[in-house]
Amino acid sequence: MVGLFRGAARMMTAATALASLAGCASSLPSFSGGGTAPEPAPMAAAPPSNIRPEDIVGRWGMAAYHRPEDRARTEASARGQCKLPFVINRSSVGVAMYGHDNPQMQDMLLKGSAEGKTYIGPNPQSGDADDREVVSFDGRVLVLRWVDPEVAGRYGTMVLVRCGAEGTTASRGPRPAPAPAAPR
Repeated sequence: MVGLFRGAARMMTAATALASLAGCASSLPSFSGGGTAPEPAPMAAAPPSNIRPEDIVGRWGMAAYHRPEDRARTEASARGQCKLPFVINRSSVGVAMYGHDNPQMQDMLLKGSAEGKTYIGPNPQSGDADDREVVSFDGRVLVLRWVDPEVAGRYGTMVLVRCGAEGTTASRGPRPAPAPAAPR
């Protein structure tokens, strides 16, 4: 029994010594010349996107391709999908749309990059794994490629074609009330 107490006492002494050393190690002077470790540089905010959220809000026909030679055929297929449109709404941070592998609408940011690319994604960093890169956008056709290669392999490159007649944009508000009928 005495041996058990001595063993426990040694372990307590060792633990106390380690805790003391750990406290001392954090206050030891640095020999790198600065005295304290430099603070990590804050992450720079992503440059603004050249696409505004209002530019992509609306109803879109959507299709996807895996091979670049299928893009034209996929764009034609996307035009026919307006009966079941992919909807992009305005949100407080940018747009609300579906991400990958999630059936819920998510808030997405439109972000620029130092390389001049535009990304759409849920996190502030440009080129994040959950982002889609805007390959092209002309106001009517939006082509998006997933940044994560695994996700891109499953979903392909998205082609969204704005629903509505040529030269029009989707309605963004309530319809005006009809004019009152003329008195008889």
